[in-house]
Amino acid sequence: MSSSVPNDEAVGTCINCGRSSIVVSEPLCVCVSCIRDGFQGLEEYLKDMHGETRRVFGLPRQVPKSGSAGCHFCVNECLVEEGGEGFCGVRVESGGKLRFRSGSPRRAYLEYYYDPLPTNCVADWVCPAREMEGKRNLAVFYRACSFDCIFCQNFIYRLTDFDMASAVSDDELAECATGDTGCICYFGGDPTPQIFHSISAARLARKKGDVRICWETNGSMSRAHLKRITDIAFESGGIIKFDLKTYSERLSLALCGATNKRTLANFKAIASRFRDRETPPLVVASTLLVPGYVDVEEVNEIGHFIASLDPEIPYSLLGFNPMCSMSDLPTTSREHAARAREAAVAAGLQNVHIGNIHLLTDVRYQL
Repeated sequence: MSSSVPNDEAVGTCINCGRSSIVVSEPLCVCVSCIRDGFQGLEEYLKDMHGETRRVFGLPRQVPKSGSAGCHFCVNECLVEEGGEGFCGVRVESGGKLRFRSGSPRRAYLEYYYDPLPTNCVADWVCPAREMEGKRNLAVFYRACSFDCIFCQNFIYRLTDFDMASAVSDDELAECATGDTGCICYFGGDPTPQIFHSISAARLARKKGDVRICWETNGSMSRAHLKRITDIAFESGGIIKFDLKTYSERLSLALCGATNKRTLANFKAIASRFRDRETPPLVVASTLLVPGYVDVEEVNEIGHFIASLDPEIPYSLLGFNPMCSMSDLPTTSREHAARAREAAVAAGLQNVHIGNIHLLTDVRYQL
């Protein structure tokens, strides 16, 4: 497929079924129908594809499973061989154990900055932070991830130089929560590989003063860590923002290089507490509308899943900006966003929002 979109239409040819005039992105080169329905050799093909995209950034090509040093922070459950590193890149084997490159779980690779409130957040449309006059958001961007999304909107984390001296301690970060800090939002990459740090820093910041704590995540963390961040968010008035990238596991493996089973199970667990607090909502779901792949059918499946847990859980559909390995795709069209919202509502959801509307265009492609 060309790196540009001719005549306002995204076209390509699937290497499996041979269909053309459909949305197909390189390096994937496979259409969504073939991913869902399957084709011979798909699993190995996807592993090789993701491995190649990660090699460019010096990241481990696959989830290590041949070693004896185990990690249980996320769904990948890495087993790292002698001298090797985990899939996320922040943990390495040394002396028969997995250790943090930063020197301690209380030190992490991140960037932080301050945003005025209300900020451009997945949950800003249901968050009372817009009423916190004179307050700021402390945005914490973790430079690692447990997934390998080839459409990543924040793929700069892949350029991280894991220099021990550049890591930030939990107490250093907590000190950044000054008197005018209304909330702290952890995102990335994803907080999961360094989630111990986010929990520790949150607790330290909460000791200093009343500050909301939020996480935006792919939800792949262990159940124990999920409970800890949920408790902190609940007590502080914060929100857990779950990025439900797909419902289909096959599509998750294709687009994200990881299973979504843990994500869906964790979302179900936190949804069971949704009614425990009315305002703000404890959990908000979001999905990035990747043209050709996260289509109306996928949103309908996600919508049914959320509605089966609680139809009032807020759900945001986000416009896609072409970047990372899927920079050859168009931006999300207004038609795509509108039809996806209709599908989510038809699935039973009562609170559906379209975000990143500044990215939506009139480009035409098959839905």
